[in-house]
Amino acid sequence: MTVIRQQDFIDSIEDALQFISYYHPLDYVKAVEQAYLKEKSQAAKDAMAQILINSRMSAEGKRPLCQDTGIVTCFVKVGMAVQWDKHDMTVQEMVDEGTRRAYLNSDNPLRASIVADPAGARKNTKDNTPAVVHIDMVAGDKIEVMIAAKGGGSENKSKMVMLNPSDDIADWVVKTLPTMGAGWCPPGMLGLGIGGTAEKAAVLAKESLMDPVDIQELIERGPQTTDEKLRLEIFERVNKLGIGAQGLGGLTTVVDVKIKSVPTHAASKPVAMIPNCAATRHAHFFLDGSGPAELNPPKLEEWPDVTWEVGENTRRVNMDNLTKADIQEWKVGETVLLSGKMLTGRDAAHKRIQTMLENGEGLPEGVDLTNRFIYYVGPVDAVGSEVVGPAGPTTATRMDKFTDMMLDQTGLIGMIGKAERGPATVKSIAQHKAVYLMAVGGAAYLVSKAIKKARVVAFEDLGMEAIYEFEVEDMPVTVAVDSTGANAHETGPAIWKANIESLDAELSK
Repeated sequence: MTVIRQQDFIDSIEDALQFISYYHPLDYVKAVEQAYLKEKSQAAKDAMAQILINSRMSAEGKRPLCQDTGIVTCFVKVGMAVQWDKHDMTVQEMVDEGTRRAYLNSDNPLRASIVADPAGARKNTKDNTPAVVHIDMVAGDKIEVMIAAKGGGSENKSKMVMLNPSDDIADWVVKTLPTMGAGWCPPGMLGLGIGGTAEKAAVLAKESLMDPVDIQELIERGPQTTDEKLRLEIFERVNKLGIGAQGLGGLTTVVDVKIKSVPTHAASKPVAMIPNCAATRHAHFFLDGSGPAELNPPKLEEWPDVTWEVGENTRRVNMDNLTKADIQEWKVGETVLLSGKMLTGRDAAHKRIQTMLENGEGLPEGVDLTNRFIYYVGPVDAVGSEVVGPAGPTTATRMDKFTDMMLDQTGLIGMIGKAERGPATVKSIAQHKAVYLMAVGGAAYLVSKAIKKARVVAFEDLGMEAIYEFEVEDMPVTVAVDSTGANAHETGPAIWKANIESLDAELSK
């Protein structure tokens, strides 16, 4: 009979969540490096370069890979022969205590993103609890733990379907993936759960993302099961869609496809698909009664030596004296280095501004958006000499319903975020002769180094969703929608899908 100390379990959860906040799994780093080396799309190559540079910087600085430090999901498999030294806490409570300690760590505080009363007040719990915990009793005398921190941008793109038994799963994936946009920050992984019931398929899909990246090994040895054949088919077909890194068009959209399946009802074929983003974060460990888990840090020399330099035609701008006339010259796909002052704001801030404008109150004191840019971001708290913690972009699509109001009523001329904008928003941007700029999702620590000053100017009670003023220097962005409505997230994938089809046609001759 193995006795597991509660404290060892809690300490292991805390250590693992800190560990994965700044260390990518090396198998993911190597997979992105392979994709980077073969990529022909310059926009996608640049994005992956920033992701890889950010990954190494986070490992060196022990600061979060992404400002969205995720919702904690933990799979705990408890051996039937295990006993606990104490019985005053449940497994859920122990995971939550480890999570609380990890996210409130003073050396590396992680962003608290969890809100209670999700259908109502949505009040932040301040410590990122509760975690989502799945508990299984299994044979043996050990405890197995698989833990992940899943960002909202990728989690929000999860899909679920009840297919007919005769329906083709790969066809559904290839049809569905383009509808997910780029908010899940490709290149990443797809996790599929097949069978059981609806809720079982979703849990299987999430658990599959805990597995190592091994698609290249599978390609070399060849598939041996139905699930392995399906993995390879989906991997090939999805990458031929040309979506590419950050949705800008390119050769690699996914670096692996994972599948877990279980038996299901003869009348059913439940399928869940959950993407993992460029901030893939998970750890796997065992407890055998000998103490807390030992997590071995990877060696920095394991990271590829990748550099990213701005091109000769890069446009440098000072936002402090920018006018709407100036931005009419910017063209879709162009790289821009931003310097000067910008304001920030996410969902909660936009909703509060909307209410204030509807009530005739105007903008909050200290907030003037005339000829200004707003950056969609919820940064991590600063530590030490930092001006701000990791501060990468959030999914811009969530602000679409506020964009027309903001452009029409506040004097705003531009927005910065990640992923695509909806058709109505693109139309509004063109009508108002504004622009939408895209920063690389998954490069939050790298982006934060361009921020030289930061202060809260409004809605301090919203925490990470408060309105900040950032002063930046040479912050790299891409013109994703220009003032004419030209849209990189439409043209890029379309061009690269055609390029891939042409290449395949040549190779088949």
